[in-house]
Amino acid sequence: MLEKPYYRPRRLRFHPRLRRMVAETRLFPEDFIYPLFVCPGEGVRKEISSMPGNFNLSVDHLLEECREIQGLGVMAVLLFGLPPRKDEIGSGAFAEDGIVQQAVRAIKAVFPDLLVITDVCMCEYTSHGHCGPIRNGEVDNDATLELLARTALSHAKAGADIVAPSDMMDGRVRAIRQELDGNGFEHTPILSYAAKYASGFYGPFREAAQSAPQFGDRCSYQMDPANQREALREVALDIEEGADIVMVKPAMPYLDVIYRVKTEFEVPVAAYQVSGEYAALVAAHRNGWLDRDRTILESLLSIKRAGADLIITYFAKDAVRLIRAQ
Repeated sequence: MLEKPYYRPRRLRFHPRLRRMVAETRLFPEDFIYPLFVCPGEGVRKEISSMPGNFNLSVDHLLEECREIQGLGVMAVLLFGLPPRKDEIGSGAFAEDGIVQQAVRAIKAVFPDLLVITDVCMCEYTSHGHCGPIRNGEVDNDATLELLARTALSHAKAGADIVAPSDMMDGRVRAIRQELDGNGFEHTPILSYAAKYASGFYGPFREAAQSAPQFGDRCSYQMDPANQREALREVALDIEEGADIVMVKPAMPYLDVIYRVKTEFEVPVAAYQVSGEYAALVAAHRNGWLDRDRTILESLLSIKRAGADLIITYFAKDAVRLIRAQ
């Protein structure tokens, strides 16, 4: 006769309430940051074909979206801008009347308690789609730093609560920190895209933000997907330069990197569940291949379990509703 097991892990799994009581990882509405795309004009609510349920929004519709977001309990949004015009240096990024600057002022006037994070990069604003001015066929790293610093300062002056450089230029966090501090914004935090990989999962975003490079790719400045140790060096450099929060992007293909960053650095860690991750799941949901509600929460739980304190996700509204329905 076989001896019965003394300890049975299944004991704590039989009752759904008991499973919830002993859950090691939990999701909360406060965990999520919702990305939004703001564009010129009025009355614009144009669905992004590769990101169903997400839209390019004029400021008036952006405010309607923020009202819904705040009502659900999502605490923060991340703004990306689509300018009316582009040029070689991306001057719309740091224009006082730029689209993001307009959006920030409008949001803070109506929803002062909603945290507004602004993406600081040039790719949406340059005519060539790269993240800085081009010199001899390559992005000029050091020339880009001044433009990024000017952009971050213009966002802070408009009322942004947090600025988030996403360009992956060497030294950009220091340049932004010095510019902010030198102009009285020493209390404005920097959320750095510290380990941003040259990923194939960004395709739908490039449609949304109209930011696809017109030549070449971004492999010379975004990280090689093969590298983990390099990510730790990038994070360490950004913290040394003044980053308050560090980000890993994308999220699910890089859970190992999120884990290493969380265990090795004593700063908040964000992860971006990017457009391709979202689009792949939505396509599977629409084809009936995956259970929508379960896989939304499971994907987000995996990111938090790996160590993310904050999750930027296009599922933020869905996730909050699902969490509240449990």
